[in-house]
Amino acid sequence: MFRTNVSPNDPAEEHPTIGLIGMGAMGAMYAKHLSNAGWKKISVCDIPAKFESLKLQYADVPGITVHQDGHAVSRISDFIMYSVEAEYIDRVVSQYGPSTKVGAIVSGQTSVKAPEKDAFEKYLPPDVHIVSLHSLHGPTVSPEGQPLVLIQHRAPDSSLHLVENIFRCFGSRFVYLTYEDHDLVTANVQAVTHAAFLTMGTAWASQRAYPWEQGQYVGGIETVKVNIMLRIYANKWHVYAGLAILNPFARIQIDQYASSATALFKLMLAGDEQGLRTRVYDAREQVFGTVKTERAPIFLTEDVLDQFTIGGHPKLNGSPTTSSAPPSNSHLALLAMVDCWAHLKIQPFDHLDLAATPIFRMWIGVAEYLFRSPNRLDSAVRSAVYDVTHRSDDLEFVIAARGWSQCVSFGSLELYKRRFLETASFFESRFEEASAIGSEMIKAISQS
Repeated sequence: MFRTNVSPNDPAEEHPTIGLIGMGAMGAMYAKHLSNAGWKKISVCDIPAKFESLKLQYADVPGITVHQDGHAVSRISDFIMYSVEAEYIDRVVSQYGPSTKVGAIVSGQTSVKAPEKDAFEKYLPPDVHIVSLHSLHGPTVSPEGQPLVLIQHRAPDSSLHLVENIFRCFGSRFVYLTYEDHDLVTANVQAVTHAAFLTMGTAWASQRAYPWEQGQYVGGIETVKVNIMLRIYANKWHVYAGLAILNPFARIQIDQYASSATALFKLMLAGDEQGLRTRVYDAREQVFGTVKTERAPIFLTEDVLDQFTIGGHPKLNGSPTTSSAPPSNSHLALLAMVDCWAHLKIQPFDHLDLAATPIFRMWIGVAEYLFRSPNRLDSAVRSAVYDVTHRSDDLEFVIAARGWSQCVSFGSLELYKRRFLETASFFESRFEEASAIGSEMIKAISQS
């Protein structure tokens, strides 16, 4: 057994062999940071068809050895991490799990832990330990300061401490959860957040327009909406599909989000300002009423966020504008978000320090920015009832929200994939700029 305080600075013969099964975007991110930290014995593999290309890719990378398959990695590794999609975890662990080295520690980097837990308990030999993990950020975001969930499921404290020391080089903040708590927290943090931005994208794509390039959805809150929407659709579809469909808690939340959007839109159509105001302010009290006022707000100033506008701000790049400010907006996506949290009795700030992803941090930040200001919130309510400028967008948004909810309720990953990729194809030409600008925006908000 290795010393629990082993570090990359120790002699190579004292290093544990670290095995990575699955070298997609997240597996590659882990390999890169572990190698850069100085770990000398990193064994990796992907599907056999990628063996030769992986060998070429990592030929000159210090500390990394590419193997033919998961059997080779499992037999020699002291710590093994499965970095495969949640829908495939059962099949992959059933194939390679029996080859696990006696006494090894096994982990998984799946975003949904229920299928992973079942697979590990079903296929791993009883003489190996289970300490799972999950980096709550994407592969293009620096792990420094981000939450890294650790799950001590079937392992002594010494195994947990070894995993902590292996990943201390990431600079991440360790969060300790059970398998079940992980799926509940990530559903609260990610499921509805992703649903909101997927819905925005589908609504805009249905209208075959990039509204931020026509003077709409420009500056401040709108900058965050557009950047995150494009960032999500530029990512892999399975990242979001697994969380939505395989997480047992996510379906309820996504359904409630669609129900909240529908109910609020009906009040808008009925011209019921008082009914809408009462519902919105009740949600405000439930979600934000108990938040300590001395806590620094998450949201940056609108002037700062204007720097991250896709395509440049119209006022700055010479594009014609018809007024000195963008049109008023109902902010239906945000109203529905807070209404959903209120109905499900979710306290998002409880998860903020525990396991907030960069996207969730930004989304709760703009929600707080809108809801903590009576002037901004009253303006949104009045706009929702009396200003029809965005009414067609709001209609498309409600249709898209119900469509995504129905898609998730069917439990079909293939249907989810088709819906995601159809929308993504419309925005593909904007991904490169959005990725660069979005990363800078996340960095600015994190540093704030």
